[in-house]
Amino acid sequence: MVDIYSPTPTDGYTTATSTLQTATENLIKTHIPPAGTSQVELQKRYHFEFLLRNLRQGFPERYVSQDASQPWLIYWTLHGFSLLGAGLDDLTKKRTIDTLLALQHPDGGFSGGPGQAAHLLPTYASVCAFAIVGRPGEGGGWDSIDRKKMYDFFMSLKQPDGSFLVSHHGEVDVRGIYCLLAVATLLNLLTPELLAGVPDFLTTCQTYEGGFGNASFPGWAFSTGTAAYDPTAPRPPLGEAHGGYTFCATASWVLLQSYIDLYYASRDQNSASLPKRPTINTRALLRWCTQMQGLPIELGGFRGRTNKLVDGCYSWWVGGCVVLAETLLGVGAHHESPTEETSGEGEEHKGWDDADDALFNRQALQEYILCAGQHSAGGLRDKPPKPADAYHTLYCTAGLSAAQHRVLPSEARRSALISAWDAEEARAKDGTGSAAASDADRERRDALRAQTCAHVLSWSEEDGTAVYVGGAANRVNATHPLLNLTVTHSDGLMAYFYGQTLPSRYPAGARTKR
Repeated sequence: MVDIYSPTPTDGYTTATSTLQTATENLIKTHIPPAGTSQVELQKRYHFEFLLRNLRQGFPERYVSQDASQPWLIYWTLHGFSLLGAGLDDLTKKRTIDTLLALQHPDGGFSGGPGQAAHLLPTYASVCAFAIVGRPGEGGGWDSIDRKKMYDFFMSLKQPDGSFLVSHHGEVDVRGIYCLLAVATLLNLLTPELLAGVPDFLTTCQTYEGGFGNASFPGWAFSTGTAAYDPTAPRPPLGEAHGGYTFCATASWVLLQSYIDLYYASRDQNSASLPKRPTINTRALLRWCTQMQGLPIELGGFRGRTNKLVDGCYSWWVGGCVVLAETLLGVGAHHESPTEETSGEGEEHKGWDDADDALFNRQALQEYILCAGQHSAGGLRDKPPKPADAYHTLYCTAGLSAAQHRVLPSEARRSALISAWDAEEARAKDGTGSAAASDADRERRDALRAQTCAHVLSWSEEDGTAVYVGGAANRVNATHPLLNLTVTHSDGLMAYFYGQTLPSRYPAGARTKR
């Protein structure tokens, strides 16, 4: 009889790495319930109390190292509540808004703590937190975000090769690029000047494995002497493929697709006026992501790098990245939610809609989070015997969400958004203060806003594809694969900052319980 929990094969040569891998596998194996995983329970009440303690009593002393990450602590906590289905009272929302506004830098963007420098990463966390607790109008926080200064801050970080520093005098990092692009997309700050060269830079960060490193060697292709800088010149990636960098680079690549379509030559086009379309190796990316999922003895958790240990946070950074790679390859995009016109059609084909075409083991990932990721005192963790913390609580929960729900771009939803699009309102709500050079330039900027916004807002949960290990009581809310916000929060923020009235996600007669 084959033991499905067989250990990772070795070559018989013991190293510190192989010893640690074996010890980790043996420890994780002890967390497999004797009766199997079918009845394992997500301890929602304990996790809610863990988040509430941090919110009400403050974080323990060991979080002093996170002094420059205060918006992240807020975002991790608030979005954790959202995923667990817990609402927030008005006083908590007001206190959060006041705290975040105190971290807005006078020169644009948000800082990680009072009196600190503005930085792209806490800027993203702050804006995501505003999406959860904020609203338009006085005291709602949204109108107090200085978008013009934020855009100017973004532009001040831009480098000649299309990359961005994470802060003034800081380093280049694809995590910062993702944070910038996500914020610019949410707040209607997208311009061709901001995005110029970004796709070309991202292509240089993909490693031979298929995943992405944190950057590429600066100055490698810059001019020496009189030769002009060539952004297409080969440029080695900096560092090995890593789960966090890979998610951020891939999500950035997906966010940039409308810009690439508008400002680069098409794949079959030779244009003298448009640059050559940049590409990444999407198949290698997908292969790398799926190979990061652990063996049954590791309960199907994800690791963040080759030959490293599984870690609960990569449930999101890698598990959540799989669906982005699938989308780039067109996997699963054919399934559509019902519309008013199609809700009564296709009864004879309903059986096909239950097919799970996900390219990672959704059940196994849920088993890792539920069996090894939960701490008995509440909160979620890297792996046993480590303690729970705010970071792993969110990203394990987000990974659980990604494993439970199939959230994909819907062409029907995108078409409905484009049909309802008001270009004048979106242009009037532009937060950059930049002006078009010509009518043709204005039309292309309008198209960039409309197409990017419609694509981001088109992501919807597929009906009939949810998988809940341990039963429906373990369900958490779906999160947007590009933004890691619920669609309710991302829809609300983007509808306001683009001046749009969004068509309903649930047409009359086609509502389903979610």
